[in-house]
Amino acid sequence: MTDTLAQLFQPTRIGDIEMANRVVMAPLTRCRADEAAGDIPGSAMNIEYYRQRSNAGLIISEGTQVSPGGKGYMATPGIYSDAQVEGWKPITQAVHAAGGKIVAQIWHVGRISHPDLTGGVEPIAPSAVAAKVMAYGRNGKVPAPVPHALTEDEIKQVVQQYRQGAANAIRAGFDGVEIHGANGYLIDQFLRESTNLRTDGYGGSPQNRIRFALEVVDAVAAEIGAGRTGIRLSPVSPANDSAESNPQSVFGPLVEALSQRGIAFIHFVEGATGGPRDLPGFDFAWARQTFKGAYIANNGYTRDMAIDAIDSGRADAVAFGRAYISNPDLVQRLKANAPLVKANSSTFYAPGPEGYIDYPAM
Repeated sequence: MTDTLAQLFQPTRIGDIEMANRVVMAPLTRCRADEAAGDIPGSAMNIEYYRQRSNAGLIISEGTQVSPGGKGYMATPGIYSDAQVEGWKPITQAVHAAGGKIVAQIWHVGRISHPDLTGGVEPIAPSAVAAKVMAYGRNGKVPAPVPHALTEDEIKQVVQQYRQGAANAIRAGFDGVEIHGANGYLIDQFLRESTNLRTDGYGGSPQNRIRFALEVVDAVAAEIGAGRTGIRLSPVSPANDSAESNPQSVFGPLVEALSQRGIAFIHFVEGATGGPRDLPGFDFAWARQTFKGAYIANNGYTRDMAIDAIDSGRADAVAFGRAYISNPDLVQRLKANAPLVKANSSTFYAPGPEGYIDYPAM
C-alpha cells in the first residue's frame, strides 16, 4: 500500500459527521473577528481563510466564546449573539460549498481573562485563585486578576451559555461543536486540584470535579445530539498555570463517563500543549481503548506519525495546528509528501490578511 492510500486519507465517520479524510484542522486562535462590531466573524478575509482549508476532513473552528465574559483575547469571535450567528453563516456555507465539514469550538476562558476585554466584567472560575500567568488587557499583557468564585446558581447559568452556544452553532450552519475542555480554561479549571478548591458538589473528589464538564456535555448533547458533540481535553498539559498531581484519577473517570454518553469524539492534546509529548500521568492508550467514540490525536504530529497512528489503530483522526496556518492545502501536501511551508509566528494574531490568507497552495 502506498502512503497516498493510507487510512489517513480515506473517508471516515465521526459520530453523525461524514469526513472525506482523517486529517483534522485543529482550533487556531487568529484574533481577526470584528471587535468593534461585537466580536463578529464573517469578513471576506475570514470566509476565505476557512474556505482555503476545506480540504481537511474536519475543520474545528477557532475558539468561540459563549458569553461576553468568556473572552480572553482581543478580536476573538463569539457565538452568543444573533449578529455573530449571522457572521458565521457565510463561513460555514463556504466550507460546505468546497466539500468540507466544520464544527465550532465553544469556549469560556474562565480566569484567563481580564475586565478590559469583557466590558468590566470580572473573570470567573471555580475558585478565587489567580493564574500565575499574564492575561491580555486592552494595552497588552497584564497580571491575571483574582477571579470571582462561581456560586452554584451561577454555574447553572454558565452551563446554559454553553447549551445556547451549541444551539447557535447549529443555527449558523456548523456540523457540530467541540467543547473546549483543555489548556487551563474554565472547564479544565474545574477538573484540576490547583484551580478547584471548592468544598461543595463541584470540588474535592474526582467525581465532583468532573461534574461541571459533564453537565456542559449533557446540556450540549441534549440540544444538538450526542453525535454532533465532541470535547477537547489536555490531561497532562500545564497550559495557563493548570496543574494536577494525578491526572489519571480525574481524567480517567471523565473519559469513562463521556464514553457512556455516546458523544462523537474526544480530541486529546497528548503531552504539553505545543510542547513535549512524553509527559507522564495519563495513559492515552487506555483512553483510546476505553472511549467508544472517535479518538482525535493532537500535538506535534508529523506526516509519518499521523499515518502510523491511523494505520495502527491508535487514533481515528489526527489534528494539525500550525501546519494548517501556513499550508492551506495541507491534505494535498501530506498526500504528495511535499515540503511544508513554515508559519510566520509574528502574524499569528496580527490583524489583516498577511500570514492569514496569503500562504500559497502548491
